[in-house]
Order: sequence, then structure tokens, then C-alpha cells
Amino acid sequence: MIYRHPQGWPEVAEGQFTGHHALMGRHYLDEIDWWKSVITAFDTRISALLAERERDLANLVAIPGIGRLAAEIVIAETGGDMTQFASAHRLASWIGVCPGQNESAGVNRSGRTRPGNKNLKRLLGIAAMVAIRKKDSYLGVFFRRLAARRGGKRALVAVMHKLAIAIWHVLHDKAPCRELGADHFTRRDPERAMRRMIKEANSLGLTIRFEPITA
Repeated sequence: MIYRHPQGWPEVAEGQFTGHHALMGRHYLDEIDWWKSVITAFDTRISALLAERERDLANLVAIPGIGRLAAEIVIAETGGDMTQFASAHRLASWIGVCPGQNESAGVNRSGRTRPGNKNLKRLLGIAAMVAIRKKDSYLGVFFRRLAARRGGKRALVAVMHKLAIAIWHVLHDKAPCRELGADHFTRRDPERAMRRMIKEANSLGLTIRFEPITA
């Protein structure tokens, strides 16, 4: 049987659909249906295994950049038990998001990160890229501040390290993640923030004066 498009498309749009094509099409459709059933069976099994972890999963999802699937992967890779990691930094080191140490002439310089757990390292890389897109957030501001001094790649690894620290605390303390806010650095060191604003104003030939706001 030959099919021809009614619009009169070029000859390349013409072709034949034989009984063999129908057989192979049915075969592939059946194979897709079979794989769907396999995926459904595994999803059901995963849900049953994670039934007692709903609180941990909800807390993990509250971490910027971490979705439901990512939270499930974190539980699967770590077991969800943070007692096997003495500290949050031990978890970050195990994942491979702690910068290495490169010492030369008594001076420590940043080195390459360790290989670590490839699945979680890849996951945190994606989560970090999602988290920094939100500019009015702590991680977004942290990334931009560090990237200006150290470059984007190192800043992204630093965000991944922050996420690993957050994961450890969330699972260890059984508490949700708390957003520090985009103004965290200003609140932590207001004098430094004022010096920066004064410097920027002076560079424009201006001067500014700070006065406290009265209630």
C-alpha cells in the first residue's frame, strides 16, 4: 500500500506500509507497554520502601534545588542514616564536593575535588544549578559573591558543598531546611556592607551618610 499526502508533499514523504511494518510496529508498542508495567512495579516497590521516610523526604524537598526524585535518590544512596557520617563535612567529603588541599611552600591552595559518590555528585550539581537561579535567595547571592572572586566553576562546587551540609543536617536533626535569605550577608556583617556602598558611591563621585531609622 502506498500513502500519498493530499497536500502534494515532495516524493520523500511517500512510502510503503507493509504487513511486516505493521508486525514490527505492534512489537515495539507491546515492548513499550511491557516496560511501562516494569516501571510501575518498581515505582510501587520504591513507594513501599520509602513509606516510613515521608518526613525525611518532605524535609529534603524543602532544600533549594532538591525535588521529590532527588530526595529519593539521596535516601537510596546514603540509606538516610547520618550516624555513619561523623559530621556534615564527612558527608560532603564522601560525596566528593569538598575541595582538595594543594600545599606548596607552606601555602594551601584549592585543589581538585575527590571522585566521591558519582550519583550524588551529579545530583548535587544539577540541584546547585537550579538553586542559584533564584536570585533573591541565600544560595543565589552566595554563588554570585563567590563567582566574582573565584570563578563560576569553583562557586558552583561551593554551592554543592552547601547543599551536602544541608542534607546532613536535615537527615541528622530531623528538621526542615531554613532559608537564610538574600540579605543574610548584609545582616551578618552590616559594617562591611556599608563600606562597600560607600566605596561604590565614592567611585561615582558621590558621598553617602547612614542614619538609623527611628520607629
